Amino acid sequence: MQPLRIIVSGGGTGGHIFPAIAIANAIKSLRPDTEFLFVGAEGKMEMEKVPAAGYKIEGLWISGFQRKLSLSNLAFPFKVISSLMKAKKILRSFKPDAVIGTGGFASGPMLQVAANKGIPTLVQEQNSYPGITNKILSKKVDRICVAYSGMEKYFPKNKILLTGNPVRQDILSLEGKKERGTEHFGLNSSKKTILVIGGSLGARTINESIIKCLDVFEKNNIQLIWQTGKGFYETAKLATAKYNEKGIKTFDFIQKMDYAYAVADLVISRAGASSVSELCLVKKPCILIPSPNVAEDHQTKNAMALVTYNAAVIIKDVESREILCDKTMELINNMEQCDKLSENIGKLAFQNSAIVIANEVLSLINKKEK
Repeated sequence: MQPLRIIVSGGGTGGHIFPAIAIANAIKSLRPDTEFLFVGAEGKMEMEKVPAAGYKIEGLWISGFQRKLSLSNLAFPFKVISSLMKAKKILRSFKPDAVIGTGGFASGPMLQVAANKGIPTLVQEQNSYPGITNKILSKKVDRICVAYSGMEKYFPKNKILLTGNPVRQDILSLEGKKERGTEHFGLNSSKKTILVIGGSLGARTINESIIKCLDVFEKNNIQLIWQTGKGFYETAKLATAKYNEKGIKTFDFIQKMDYAYAVADLVISRAGASSVSELCLVKKPCILIPSPNVAEDHQTKNAMALVTYNAAVIIKDVESREILCDKTMELINNMEQCDKLSENIGKLAFQNSAIVIANEVLSLINKKEK
């Protein structure tokens, strides 16, 4: 059996990068001899995170089209042409058996060129409302793996496969990790702990809201693990300096997310698709604050998909600075509600999404070879 060669394209945020890495790891578990090449956008976080996961990556000169008037839009057509040309060059030299896209700027040119060449292509759409890139690609790719039902409103029905979102492998089992997590973060196991994750790049509204809560957390013996993103990290570090001995811990990015989830009694998070999928799998009560700065307000749709089943609490971004603190204390002191949210969110989890998608990729390759 010939070793496979697969290109995985996507990035911009952790929500596109971590599913891409999870799918590659799943394919490698089924076909260990597979060679991978990731394709991302130059200057974006995938250029750092993908090599850290052990995979090679090439960058395209591409970025999104700004919806507001912006001088950067003048360069957009040139970036698209440059990226399409480089994508063709990558295909010619790497000769992949399949190309996978997980969203983000780079996946558009890569999937477009691959589909035109007749190479088996698969798109993984994480959100309940798809981005414009995946809507355009849906007409050309062979398979579209989705995390929500009802996606035939946006994609050809015969191409859709409901798989859920792949997540980081280390969070699939938290058994026995609470004790290790408590030690890792230097926490007190007898105190309650809140985990705050605004997404891999941080979230200003959540960060500014949390600063207003620090005194309340300290007075109530609440511990905090706070992922701020790089942009807010120095501000948060200054704000939390006097609380360091009180279990208030600040990070620009949390490497050991499995430990963070294991010790958390409550999670405050944006409602990006990957975050929502992880929260379902780890069965944690959560407060979701959807970002208003995303296409078609898709994070609110992601959050409401949980709220409908009494599986999460939602706070609007514009209300967060005023009410997050009170809502957080109200929820963390109501164990009955926390237990109910935990039970309900666990029912919405998709198991083994990465393996299901990996098998679908291998199936597309087999069909092509016949």
